[in-house]
Amino acid sequence: MGSGQLVAVFGAYGHTGKFVVAELAGRGFVPVPSGRNARAVQELADGLGLEARVASADDADSLDRALAGTVAVINCAGPFAATAGPVIEAALRAKIPYLDVAAELEANLDTFAHYRERAREAGAVVVPAMAFFGGLGDLLVTAAMGDWTAADEAHIAYALSSWHPTAGTRLSGAVSRERRGDVRLRYRGGQWERRADAAPTLEWAFPEPVGPREVIGEFTMADVVTVPHHLPIPDVTTYMTAEAVRDIAAPQTPAPTATDENGRSDQTFLVDVVVRSGGAERRATAGGRDIYAVTAPLAVEALERVLTGRTRAVGVASAGEIFDAPDFLHALAPHVVFDLHPQSA
Repeated sequence: MGSGQLVAVFGAYGHTGKFVVAELAGRGFVPVPSGRNARAVQELADGLGLEARVASADDADSLDRALAGTVAVINCAGPFAATAGPVIEAALRAKIPYLDVAAELEANLDTFAHYRERAREAGAVVVPAMAFFGGLGDLLVTAAMGDWTAADEAHIAYALSSWHPTAGTRLSGAVSRERRGDVRLRYRGGQWERRADAAPTLEWAFPEPVGPREVIGEFTMADVVTVPHHLPIPDVTTYMTAEAVRDIAAPQTPAPTATDENGRSDQTFLVDVVVRSGGAERRATAGGRDIYAVTAPLAVEALERVLTGRTRAVGVASAGEIFDAPDFLHALAPHVVFDLHPQSA
């Protein structure tokens, strides 16, 4: 457990940041709330008896002060296109591990492209997308691979009962769309393709109790960035239930509403992963509640493993690359129900 170690949380007062702060405190760490909104940071810190540290991504000195004396930083502040680079730089200066919960494709691509060699040479640990989108799917694909050293294709299908986006999700999405323009991205044949056509609609046979559902294919999420960086799989595709896509696309869809004492919404999820090699197929699933809340145990479990040396890589590394995927997924109970399914030909 944390044993009183200080962990900086940049963007601590955001929806996901608050879950991360609570998870850190529950595991014995001392969260250090940080962010540019002085009032929000102070209110959060005062309510929990913590020290507030105001910092901005465009002020390197303030970031250095925010990270002083901490053992790691978890970046929860989107849009990550603006915050990831500056906070990684601050973590490198402080010589502490960096983790974030970025779902933005472009931000994650930037992190791997700009920091992979530099972080490795410094012996630093940088774990991007250590969240529901990115980390969880990556761990599931890695676990499903098992002893395979390569595969032909990986498919990650998301069944969300609903998707009420946070303000941060909407802002990050807007930034990504601005950077990408009128195209969408998909990963085929070991390379990124920019597509101007509409994403396909098809049916995905989720395990019960979800069952067959209409999904939007090539709904490219952060997993499609993380998986190919450590697994030789030339085709990686993600899918999202059509109802969830309609939810997040509608401007009138409200933000998540807490329905329990921990602040979680009543949203449920099932992630179904299929990996194929030749004529063989392997499958892994994970189910749970509230995609924003479940990011907290994902990120903090990762932090604990980094700080205790239960890692397999240095530099910029995705979840499945740096951690023992099956062991990590089992450790997420009761937040996540994980299952590996028998191999089929």
